[in-house]
Amino acid sequence: MAEDIPEKPPAPELPKYLREPLENQSLERLEAVATYAADLAEGKRRQRQEELERRRAEDEVDEEELEELNEREISTNPEDYEGVPTSGAYITVKETKPGYRYYYFQWREGDSWKNEYIAPVNPRE
Repeated sequence: MAEDIPEKPPAPELPKYLREPLENQSLERLEAVATYAADLAEGKRRQRQEELERRRAEDEVDEEELEELNEREISTNPEDYEGVPTSGAYITVKETKPGYRYYYFQWREGDSWKNEYIAPVNPRE
């Protein structure tokens, strides 16, 4: 009986225009493509992290605003809010329409931003 020839691995969900040309490449070329893809992914991870840090630095409320929330007895602990992660979430101010400003927790989930309402910036007395 002939030795079993290894089967082709299951293909990831790639568009046909990417998958089919890869299947026709030599071992050496596939290894080069794999190395390039890994390096490219790492670069994009770093870029995403830098963007998160830049956006956080621009959007995050300062210590004075956090103290004001605490004085109003509004929790700034993400554990007190449903669905807010304990790491990566920060408090920001969003203006929903001119003159209407609110505090929100904000965090990144995959490729999108998530928000959770906290309180108005200027409560009505």
